[in-house]
Amino acid sequence: MWRAVEKRDASFDGRFVVAVRTTGIYCRPSCPSRHPKRENVTFYPTPEAAEAVGYRACLRCRPRERDTPQLAWVKKACEHIRRNQVEKITLDDLAAEVGVSATHLQRTFKQVIGLTPRQYQEACRVERLKQRLKQGEPVTKAVYAVGYGSTSWLYKDAKAKLGMTPGAYRRAGEGMKIRYRVVDSPLGRLLVARTSHGVCHLSLGDGDAAQEEALRSEYPAAEITREEGKSDHWTLEVLDYLAGRVTQLGDIPIDVVGTDFQRRVWRELQAIPRGSIRSYEEVARSIGEPTAARAVSRACATNPVSLIIPCHRVVRKSGSLGGYRWGIDRKKRLLESEGVPHD
Repeated sequence: MWRAVEKRDASFDGRFVVAVRTTGIYCRPSCPSRHPKRENVTFYPTPEAAEAVGYRACLRCRPRERDTPQLAWVKKACEHIRRNQVEKITLDDLAAEVGVSATHLQRTFKQVIGLTPRQYQEACRVERLKQRLKQGEPVTKAVYAVGYGSTSWLYKDAKAKLGMTPGAYRRAGEGMKIRYRVVDSPLGRLLVARTSHGVCHLSLGDGDAAQEEALRSEYPAAEITREEGKSDHWTLEVLDYLAGRVTQLGDIPIDVVGTDFQRRVWRELQAIPRGSIRSYEEVARSIGEPTAARAVSRACATNPVSLIIPCHRVVRKSGSLGGYRWGIDRKKRLLESEGVPHD
């Protein structure tokens, strides 16, 4: 805890408070005030515990407030970026908007969000571009509307940003033939959709309608057909996996679209062996992005083929399960079936 105070590590905010006997004040670990001497410091688990013995809250770091000061101005920076997505926002402009130095903004923004301010602005811009392309807007018009100065820069990095060319993304599956079926499984209703190249969508739920709608919204221009009767061999293999008759799904080919970052995360998830778990931070370090734990979490949440890409094997650093797109109870049951201890 003292090392966290020395580093002003905001990730420890909310986990304990730092009380200083010589001042009678308690602070967050990240408080920017001058460091006290170690012999004058006592740690308490909560603000209430510190106040019970006579300490009062620091007026600078406000340890009683739910949001840390850092989180508050990072949120403000994000809101400013989203409101002004068409404009080019420099780091100095953003720092002036939130009232901190550019260096401090760059460092803390990436620590909280997992991206630099520039990367976050680019991610917002790409998301707006995706929305316009999916609505059928011409590529050139959409590119300029979201603030790109030309189409050449986007096309150069289209695979990393969209997973395909802008034209292909705009067509939203046009020309694709997707067959799917929904069947009962040990974890509820299972939807498996496939092209001629592999499984493109795999989801779990309590009913059919919501899962079918999610599939069609992802590929609105594709020719999508529901199949009945005898299951295909890929669906049967998934059912065998859920029933414990097979232990791996690595041989099932997948046909999915993702950004370069998402694909790197998904490949890393497929490398996690059955019976093992990783934290979001460990996955981020494994792909060479040690501060991108939150971005890794988002990549897990957008995994289009659950089970085949085993995002259920990624948990919080504390060991708690964290979230799961198909319901936390299903994540718990999947880990239990693999013999993984969890909180």
